[in-house]
Amino acid sequence: RPVEAGVLPGVRERYGAGQKVDCRSAFGRALFSVIKTNRETDGPPIAVLDCDLAASLKTEGIGRAYAGSFVECGIQEHNAATVAGALARAGILTFFAEFGVFGIDETYGQHRMLDLNHAPLKLVCTHCGLDVGEDGKTHQCIDYISLLANLFGYGLLIPADANQTDAMTRWIATTPGPFALAMGRSKVPVIADREGKALFGEEYRFIYGKADWVRRGTQATIVTCGTLVARAVEAQAKLGERGLSVGVLNLTCPKDLDAEALRMAAATGCLVTYEDHHVQTGLGSLVGAFLAENGLACRFHRLGITDYGRSADPETLYKAQGLDADSLV
Repeated sequence: RPVEAGVLPGVRERYGAGQKVDCRSAFGRALFSVIKTNRETDGPPIAVLDCDLAASLKTEGIGRAYAGSFVECGIQEHNAATVAGALARAGILTFFAEFGVFGIDETYGQHRMLDLNHAPLKLVCTHCGLDVGEDGKTHQCIDYISLLANLFGYGLLIPADANQTDAMTRWIATTPGPFALAMGRSKVPVIADREGKALFGEEYRFIYGKADWVRRGTQATIVTCGTLVARAVEAQAKLGERGLSVGVLNLTCPKDLDAEALRMAAATGCLVTYEDHHVQTGLGSLVGAFLAENGLACRFHRLGITDYGRSADPETLYKAQGLDADSLV
């Protein structure tokens, strides 16, 4: 019986439309809630591994309140990944929280071995993409989709806002298997529907592999994920002012594409992928392959990172690489 079967998800935290919240804070609160709930109900053991980044990853509250669940490994990422995988394989619900460049890029070899050995690790990586901004090119993890796509066992989830992060964190805690949850660093708007209500609010239930129609359109579709979803919505509104009907599709699980949603997107006749990731190896490549393999004909264009970013605020970096909302328009 997998350990996740005995885990309670806790009570969802809701974030209102109009708020700007970083996904990493939503992750920290959700994980704290999961641990608190299961401690109070004598649930399964839970371990959170850290490499001296708890303040940035928003897990330091867990270390203070539940020291028995918090393992500080210091700046030894390779060791931490191996220990995390061993704990997960031993039947402990284990979260390894790290910056993307260390948790995926630097420790890729460990994750490959953990995948081969069927370790059900929950890998949570923040600071992905150009959204790391001022930390510079050494810390900008721009290849996480492509690396995780090489690992057959891992599922990949990329939240668009705090509400979706909360739902995804609780979902991976209660679902058997290895999963990677990847997000940016900055505060992003809570995604709202056309009526101004939180799209991933009260009635939202995360389903792995199911894409979200953030906006519907008939003339084109922007296929995106993560930090850029809010910018895609901004661009969609500006295009609407010009009389263009454009949809926005949030593809949260790029390793397991929503075939029905992509067929609908392609049926608009024009599809643009828009990602905070290396343009040649991420969402655009996966969607492009899907279109080709399924004989779907439409105008197709990929927008993504085309060079290493310098040290600057994220908006400056996005504009420099043609990824700001106006460039998308």
